[in-house]
Amino acid sequence: MSFFVSDAMAQSAAPAGDGGLSLLFLVGMFVIMYFFLIRPQVKRQKEHKSMVEGLKKGDEIQTMGGMMGKIIELGDNFMKVEVADNVVVTVRKTSVEAVMPKGSLNEL
Repeated sequence: MSFFVSDAMAQSAAPAGDGGLSLLFLVGMFVIMYFFLIRPQVKRQKEHKSMVEGLKKGDEIQTMGGMMGKIIELGDNFMKVEVADNVVVTVRKTSVEAVMPKGSLNEL
């Protein structure tokens, strides 16, 4: 026995943890993330895709950039939109945010 070094004591065994509770918590968090984040986003993507597929010539639209106009020509990925008299711009179909009711451009 030394006066300068203290005796080492063995640490008692850790209490057995409940692994099932942490697994249940992890599964519960995934379910919550699915219903609050993943499911609504997938639903919005499906709605946007069906709206883009339903576009036709003559529809009045608003792009994600806020530009409003009337579709005059449709392609596979792009479309030509008349935003003013004799002013035509080309935009991607996926950039359409909303289809406006007929006559919306006349009110502006």
